[in-house]
Amino acid sequence: MSKLQLYSLATPNGKKASIALEEMELEYDAHRIDILEGDQFEDSFIKINPNSKIPALVDPEGDNGKPLNIMESGAILIYLAEKSGRFLSKDPVKRNRTLQWLFFQVGHVGPMFGQFGHFFKYAKDKCDHPYPVERYTKETKRLLGVIDGQLEKSKYIAGSEISIADFAIAPWVDCLSEFYEASDILKLGDFSKVSTWLEEIKKRPGVKRGWDVCPVEV
Repeated sequence: MSKLQLYSLATPNGKKASIALEEMELEYDAHRIDILEGDQFEDSFIKINPNSKIPALVDPEGDNGKPLNIMESGAILIYLAEKSGRFLSKDPVKRNRTLQWLFFQVGHVGPMFGQFGHFFKYAKDKCDHPYPVERYTKETKRLLGVIDGQLEKSKYIAGSEISIADFAIAPWVDCLSEFYEASDILKLGDFSKVSTWLEEIKKRPGVKRGWDVCPVEV
């Protein structure tokens, strides 16, 4: 069987895919797409992902023996989980619970954390109005509270077993301190369950291997 082909960069969304590939022990080749240099707008990449976003995945034999191109990190995680039979339960209730939290990340955590980071760190010289930072700080803290509350009830995001929902959310939570340097403004120390969970996730060998695949800086 031909190897899976990952096109990515070690941003929070990119890490989701490489972590899943490593945790699921699937063979793949990694191709670095430097979004800071505009690689995502090259014709060769647009053929794989017409939306010009990373990550993207190609399963050379996924479409009845023909190549299958997959865009959107959430769709990639579901595809890989179904392909490997791991980290997404076949039990319909557990599966649905995992998908709820995966979509929570895709629809809320990623967009809101990303907007927070943009205005807090990267747009300081372009927007001096306090409203965007205030708005996205408040919403980021609210979402962290939701995650913290969930982890009060279960060891992992979607229950007692680790799942693709954990792989999706962990890089975004880590990004708040590592990329955005926002520990103080967000008071990350107040979310003790989140901190403990993230530390445990990052200790996993597969997560470690997948964390810096296609590094941002080379």
